[in-house]
Amino acid sequence: MNFSKALLSWYELNHRPLPWRKTKDPYKIWLSEIILQQTRVEQGIPYYNKLINEFPTIFDLAKAEEAKVLKIWQGLGYYKRAENLHLTAKNIVLNFAGKFPSSQKELKNLKGIGDYTASAISSICFNKNEAVVDGNVFRVLGRIFGINIPINSNKSFKHFKSKANDLMKGAPPGTYNQALMDFGAIQCKPKNPNCKECVFSKDCYAYKENKVTFLPVTNNKIKVKTRYFNYLVFQNPKKQTVLEQRVSKGIWHKLFEFPVIESKREIKNPSTKFNSKIKLYSNEPPTKIFPLSVKPINHKLTHQKIVVKFWNIKLSRKSSLPVNESDLSTFPVPVVIENFITQHYNRGH
Repeated sequence: MNFSKALLSWYELNHRPLPWRKTKDPYKIWLSEIILQQTRVEQGIPYYNKLINEFPTIFDLAKAEEAKVLKIWQGLGYYKRAENLHLTAKNIVLNFAGKFPSSQKELKNLKGIGDYTASAISSICFNKNEAVVDGNVFRVLGRIFGINIPINSNKSFKHFKSKANDLMKGAPPGTYNQALMDFGAIQCKPKNPNCKECVFSKDCYAYKENKVTFLPVTNNKIKVKTRYFNYLVFQNPKKQTVLEQRVSKGIWHKLFEFPVIESKREIKNPSTKFNSKIKLYSNEPPTKIFPLSVKPINHKLTHQKIVVKFWNIKLSRKSSLPVNESDLSTFPVPVVIENFITQHYNRGH
């Protein structure tokens, strides 16, 4: 079986017409790869177009305010990607005169760029023989060649990387990598792949041995952690409220949110736990405290479930708060906060 030849023939007939496929500009390839690190292609395309329209060159991105980058990124999640995107743009402008280094080693030294992204940029833009390895590659090679090494084990990456590099030999590196990505996304899908119509059906180990659903192999899945967030939505008669920037490492770093109290379980009635936050913004007790919805909102992340409850903290006329309600939409916020602002403030209180 000539794997790369069959793969490239398939790709010629079935490739996806993605906007970044029209260029070998490292800046645009880099943007697309950072977006796609934790995001489906269909969701990523509008964000790619927004970023390119707003920041046509790496110089435009480097000189932008971080808050503006985060605001455009809003809704994509994994916001550390946006923060690193901005830092790396500044680094490349300052230390590389705006030009991306071509070697994988130099690329991997840049913030937010790991082996996969470095391999994609170096192969597509600079024709370097570096195979990409991600979930698609684990799945395609695991099934076709019957590789039983758990993909979340320490030795799996080196094995799959070596195998993918060997299979690449003699093929144009950038096209080969993109073909492998598309084949995993379109043909060799995680669930219900169309094996009968597959170009590798005669040679595929998983298909012949009826093990498609068992490959690639993974160790036990990570348990999902449940957290309870109580957001205090301050309100005074001047139509002012409070937002705080999230400074702790972890989810939503550097995004803004209403003051939050994290609890071990759902809080159903106003709690004394709110007092310390309330005292930060008001010298007198609230006139009312009440939940803004009967049921909490379940917000699911990859390894976390956030149970969200919004509490209205009504203050007297004397109070003054730092954020005008009319300005709320200008802040970069998590999706769950954005949805609340859109629904709650569009309707009025």
